[in-house]
Amino acid sequence: MKKRLFVLIGISVMIAAGLVVAGIAANRQSDLLQNTEQYSETARAGKDIYADYCAACHGMELQGQPDWRSRLPSGRLPAPPHDASGHTWHHADQVLFQIVKQGTAALVGNDYESDMPGFGDVLNDAEIQAVLDYIKGTWPERERSHQERISKAYEASEQRE
Repeated sequence: MKKRLFVLIGISVMIAAGLVVAGIAANRQSDLLQNTEQYSETARAGKDIYADYCAACHGMELQGQPDWRSRLPSGRLPAPPHDASGHTWHHADQVLFQIVKQGTAALVGNDYESDMPGFGDVLNDAEIQAVLDYIKGTWPERERSHQERISKAYEASEQRE
């Protein structure tokens, strides 16, 4: 009887722990999305534009496609996440803007193939910037700061050329 009671208590503790972890994850995502709305005025519009044009591949939660670092049978890479788990925050603003506007292949060159199309014929510059503001607004402070430094360094190097 005692053994059965301990098993039930153990199961209850595991369920409670799982609910706590799930709640923390949900609250973290909710907090990030709230931060997005404070990040810039354009981020609110960017969230809707992202949902309409980007989420089909990159996910509503910016999670990207599964196994995004491994090439598909086509030789192309799956859509990466745009949340802090991905590498989007490793790129300068100017690079991110050009990827969205022209597509990855146009930016990389050398016959690089990508499923990421350019949206320059569909979205205007302000809409592209709004999407980027939304994405950046979901990142924790550490990733945003890092990406801002990269953007400033990139801009400075462009001005020297």
